[in-house]
Amino acid sequence: MLGFPKRFRKKTSVNALEAVFDQYEQAKPDHQNAINALPGWSSAFPIPLKLEAGKHHLYADDRIDWALRTFGSIKGKKVLEVGPLEGMHTYMLHRQGPARIDAIEANRLCFLRCLVTRQILGIDSASFLLGDIQAWLTDHEEVYDFALASGVLYHMADPGEFLRLLASRANAVFIWTHFFLDEAMPKGDVRRNPFSGKVITKTIADVPVRYYERSYQHANSNASFCGGMKDQHYWMHRDDILMLLEKLGYSDIVIKDQNFAHTGGPCFSLLARKPSAAK
Repeated sequence: MLGFPKRFRKKTSVNALEAVFDQYEQAKPDHQNAINALPGWSSAFPIPLKLEAGKHHLYADDRIDWALRTFGSIKGKKVLEVGPLEGMHTYMLHRQGPARIDAIEANRLCFLRCLVTRQILGIDSASFLLGDIQAWLTDHEEVYDFALASGVLYHMADPGEFLRLLASRANAVFIWTHFFLDEAMPKGDVRRNPFSGKVITKTIADVPVRYYERSYQHANSNASFCGGMKDQHYWMHRDDILMLLEKLGYSDIVIKDQNFAHTGGPCFSLLARKPSAAK
């Protein structure tokens, strides 16, 4: 017999030869298979689809509904979405008929989940791009009619600079964010535990803004983690957010749903618009 001598031949069982490699899906083709292939889902899919993913029904988020009603029609407009998470807010934007959505996501797993959502929900007006939004805002010269930044500001290592860059590229922006406020989160409040106690002041567009240093306390080890790129990140003071936005040209600011009791820390929604943004 040609080949290796008998004493060097490796015995391979029939069962081992018949086993399917781990990287292949054996089940009947179905959208659920793609969902199951990626761990860490936070968002649920619309109930009629009967798909199992996360628990949060972000495809029907009343914060985004309010933002779109308050801003007005985005039909035919250019939209920027910062941190689309899993594409459910993108789906809400898509249903309003924008000309294009550029959705920038830095988390690799979140980005891949966005692509699955795009496929399942047919979000063909959106381009999902993987990378750093601040690099995009620095190098990309296009100005957007409307921007959505829900759940991103408080994850930033330099949130004031992010707002400065965003203001140079968006005529109107919706923001949902946590913020720091002593009277809303007094000493002894457990929600202060992730904060180091270090506060720095940085000048952005001639406005002094306070940064409150915070850590994720190893939350990034979970597949569902959707925070910022660095463990060291900063929350801005509520008043500084509003003052900086006004200084950056957003003269019309509407606040909604300010909540001092949120389990994650005080938060609010706001829509900020420049005079050039059509109502």
